[in-house]
Amino acid sequence: MNEHAPVWLDINIGALAHNIKQLKSIISPQTELMAVVKANAYGHGAVEVARTALASGATRLGVARVTEGTELRQAGIEAPVLVLGYTVPEDYPAILNNSLTQTIYDLRTARELSSLASQTGKKALVHIKVDTGMGRLGFFPDNDGLRDIINIARLPHLELEGIFTHFASADCRDKSYANKQWHSFMEFIELLTREGLEFPLRHAANSAALLDMPETHLDMVRAGIAVYGVSPAREVDISKVHLQPVMAVKARVAHVKRVAAGSGISYGVTYITPSSTVVATIPAGYADGYNRLLSSKGEVLIRGQKAPVIGRICMDQFMVDAGHLPDLTPGEEVVLMGRQGNAEITADEIAEKIGTISYEVLCAMNSRVPKHFIKEHAK
Repeated sequence: MNEHAPVWLDINIGALAHNIKQLKSIISPQTELMAVVKANAYGHGAVEVARTALASGATRLGVARVTEGTELRQAGIEAPVLVLGYTVPEDYPAILNNSLTQTIYDLRTARELSSLASQTGKKALVHIKVDTGMGRLGFFPDNDGLRDIINIARLPHLELEGIFTHFASADCRDKSYANKQWHSFMEFIELLTREGLEFPLRHAANSAALLDMPETHLDMVRAGIAVYGVSPAREVDISKVHLQPVMAVKARVAHVKRVAAGSGISYGVTYITPSSTVVATIPAGYADGYNRLLSSKGEVLIRGQKAPVIGRICMDQFMVDAGHLPDLTPGEEVVLMGRQGNAEITADEIAEKIGTISYEVLCAMNSRVPKHFIKEHAK
């Protein structure tokens, strides 16, 4: 970690621990909480987040890819890890050698994994994925799906530990589609039960359903965006918990200059200063994850006051109008996302300006930007 980087992330593991405990407080003591740490824990740092989440009450971890699971194992993390997505056959040995749990959504994958497990004398833990309306991965909850899952259960070197589905619209105010998925899932589980199949872990709730649909909690919930202190959507009721943002994006003022009225700013000269003002150059850009669509739209905080982005955001730098900040000097702290004084810029605000979701804003922060892990108590 570069302690003197021009742009960095403050990752508040104190806030993360607080969020896990808040989420645990609204589920049954018998319901497990999986912390989803895919995509480098939504840009926050998978290993540190995983350790903190487990120490705070999470019992399992979720990742999207085998490489994300092996990173956790190499860091000495022994908790159960579910690979939620597709695994290429060449990585099946890594599943077995690292005691990862694989999502199964077709018969072919199950047979191949069972065959390899038999050759190595191991047993593969798997969770069955059911597509109740996401249209992504999963068995349909129909007779064909029932037949395939029964055949999978007969494979000698697989242990069917869990079964799950994923909601497409639990974050919407209208829960009719999510409820349709929920009923479809539970009816299918009943069919499987009649065939003699029991699953120790039934799970459906993502962050939105964890917060808004308590009837879906079952044996485990999968908490993703809420772990990081961000609401899944405006339509989700988060009043039962007090979540704290975990990530802040910070930089330093690189350069300050007064420019005349009519001065062009940045590539394409898309911004012309309407009057004489002070321009501050910030040493961060789209290569760091600060989206170019924030050109002449975004704002930063300097001295607890908002300063607007002017002109196009460059790969490594952008400019703000700092005319209202007297005697600004290079080296002063700039907050691109987070709190400074009594002012705050949230991931949701940034997402709204560029027509996306907070998830993308968080995940965009890449490895070029070092992370400073801090432990401040939630406010």
